[in-house]
Formats: sequence, C-alpha cells, structure tokens
Amino acid sequence: MASVVALAGGLPVRATDLSSRLRTATQIIQKQVDSGTLKAAVLEVRCGDVREVSAFGDGIKSDAMFLLGSITKPLTALGLVVLAERRALSFEDYALEYLPELDHGEHRKIKIEHLLVHTSGLPDQLPNNNELRAKHSPLQAFVEGAACVPLLFEPGTSYHYQSMGILLAARIAEKVSGMALPVFLDKEVFAPLGLSRTVLGLGRFAKLDMVPMQTEHAAPEAGAGDPTAKDWDWNSDYWRKLAAPWGGAHSCTGDLHRLLQALMAQKNPILSDESVQRMLQNHTKGLGAHRGIGWMLGNALGHGCSDKAFGHSGSTGTLAWADPETETSFVLLTSLPKNVSGELILKAVSDLISTK
Repeated sequence: MASVVALAGGLPVRATDLSSRLRTATQIIQKQVDSGTLKAAVLEVRCGDVREVSAFGDGIKSDAMFLLGSITKPLTALGLVVLAERRALSFEDYALEYLPELDHGEHRKIKIEHLLVHTSGLPDQLPNNNELRAKHSPLQAFVEGAACVPLLFEPGTSYHYQSMGILLAARIAEKVSGMALPVFLDKEVFAPLGLSRTVLGLGRFAKLDMVPMQTEHAAPEAGAGDPTAKDWDWNSDYWRKLAAPWGGAHSCTGDLHRLLQALMAQKNPILSDESVQRMLQNHTKGLGAHRGIGWMLGNALGHGCSDKAFGHSGSTGTLAWADPETETSFVLLTSLPKNVSGELILKAVSDLISTK
C-alpha cells in the first residue's frame, strides 16, 4: 500500500480525529487485498486542508485511472447543466423537441429533467442489453431501443433508476452542442475544471492506461456467467471505447475530488451558484428518492453524511461524494464490482469516514 498525506493549518474540528479513522479505513481495504479478493483500489479523502491518498495493489499508483461505472451519470448531467445555463435548452423542455423518435404514447410526456433524475419511466437497461453488447452495437442502437421500449409508468409520477434516461439526455446534448458527447465534455467540463485524467470512453488514452476490472465477479447484466462476455464485458475493447454516457467514463481520485470541490466552492469555473444549487437540490420529493440532477443526495452515500451531501456510486466498484456541512470529500475507486465490494468495502469505508 502506498500512501501520501498532506496537512496544513486551519482544519475543521472533525479533521482532528480523521487520521485514526483513515488508518482503520486503509486496514479494511488492505485486508481484502491481502486475502486476494481485491486486486486494485485508490482511496482519497479530503477534509478542509487535510488530504490523504492511499493506493492498494501491485503497481497501482495514486493517479491510477478506473472505469467509473455510474459515476459517469453526473458527469453527463453536468454537460446538460452547462447547456441549460447557456439557455441552449431548458430542463422543462420535452425530450420530443430534440428526439422526434419519441413522438408516440407516453414517451411524448418525457421532459429533459425526467431523464436526469430517473423519473422518465424508462428502464435501467434495455431487455436486449446483453445482446446489443454482444453484437458490438453502437450507441445509436441503444438510443433506438430506448425510444420505443415500453415505459414503466407515466413520466414524472414515480422514480425508477434508469441508465436509458441518461442515454437520451446525452443524445440531446449532442444535438444541441453539435459535438459528440466525449468531445463536448472534454472541452466544456473536464478541461475548464482541470480534470486532465478524466475521459468518456478512452479518448487520448489507451486501454492499457486503465486498471483492469475483476470481471469474474461481475453481475449477470455485466456478463458474468456468459462464456462470450470477454468480447463485450467491462474489460473489452468494445466497452472501454463505447463511451456509454451512463457508465463508460474513466478517471482518477484526484480529478473526482477537483470536481466535487468545485461544486462545493463559492466560485465555480463552469457554472453559476444558481445552477449548482439547482443541480444539488432534491428533484424527487414525494417519490421515495433523493435525487439531484445526476447526483444521489443525503446519507445513502454514507450513514454520517448530511442532507447536503451529494455523490454517486458505480457498479464497477466505485463511490464518490462530498458533504459541504463537514467540508469533506471522499473518493474510493476499486477494480472489484459493487455487487461484491459494496458491503465489503465501499459502504464500510464510506460509513467510517462520513461519521461525525
């Protein structure tokens, strides 16, 4: 395990007892490395002027890039917020205005906001998700499927986590900006924020630059148990390059902290305070969920997180959040899928660090 610690004056009160909890957190992670369960991870925690980065696994450096899984969703959402701030679109617009293929049935009622807060009625994945991936289908094939798949409920009336909603929002961003989403995000979000090791798909990087996933532990929807999945699973050339706007971004802990800190700061280089506030407010009140524009909110991220906390997890074994109330930001990226690492590592470490 490699570790880097930086300390400075003026620390929040809770930072004074953070070091002991960080030691326990690293022990939790290292135990799984020693047992052979976990191959690679990087943990970075910041609280005020305290910063600790710990890398785990053979040859893993603190700036290692991991497949983010669904932490990609708020990155995609940021692109839509940028366009909304420029008045290039409104979250109240019907998606049909940009995607004429939605001109049928209840699909006509879907608004851009519904796509970003999981209230569109679209499913998480298409029924033929694995088949599309096995055929190395382009994203347009997923868009066509999402445009005609039956809705689970009338848009805006309920909550259901939906990757396909994020996909359609991404397609709208491409139409409005005139750029492919990976190019738009790199130019208008990642570069202005100084996220030099964040990319949707592979971009200027190579697959060898990324930490391999432990796909033998993946859930069925990610290919576990399918003998053909090596050709389309998380480690395949197809998936790494696809740039799925719901789960195909790569990044490192340092870049994600820059993003989280920028959203907590008074001065944000890409968004006004008003836009940040709108992104981080609860858009699913009364629907049994706590969702901002692209972000999860509250103590679902860690049992000690306040109502002001925002972040996201990923099925690839990732978790990132920030809590303005305690000036803490947390990023844990692993190579072990969430269906194994969730309770074993991600939740245990996050609950420990978020405790007040």
